[in-house]
Amino acid sequence: KYMEAGTMEDKKIRVIVAKPGLDGHDRGAKVVARALRDAGMEVIYTGLRQTPEQIVATAIQEDADAIGLSILSGAHEHYFREVIRLLKERGADDIIVFGGGVIPDDDVPILKQMGVKAVFGPGTPTSEIIEWLQSAVQERRSRERV
Repeated sequence: KYMEAGTMEDKKIRVIVAKPGLDGHDRGAKVVARALRDAGMEVIYTGLRQTPEQIVATAIQEDADAIGLSILSGAHEHYFREVIRLLKERGADDIIVFGGGVIPDDDVPILKQMGVKAVFGPGTPTSEIIEWLQSAVQERRSRERV
């Protein structure tokens, strides 16, 4: 059992960075994806115009620790709700869901109640996202070992 724990610690964090819907602006998502990669994480950027089904399928297929959604279109409640629902439906709701983009402060508590673990607005230092994600994944992995 102890060897398993060691390999879990050494396993790189795997993150899906996705742009759901018709929003065509992905500069922020690419900046975050590059910062996570430069911090030693394995990042799979899905590209533009992904459906929640495609995002969840990719996360499961890639054995992802987390999914980061970048949403600027105002449809954040819909996309987060759908991704979380599909993860639950497929028995993969242990995958951490977080997001960023232009999301009104008033909507953040609604998203967190839904199961979104963190929301990062424009201008958030990438170091803050990296530190949060490292901590969240470490916590998730330690729960899995119990």
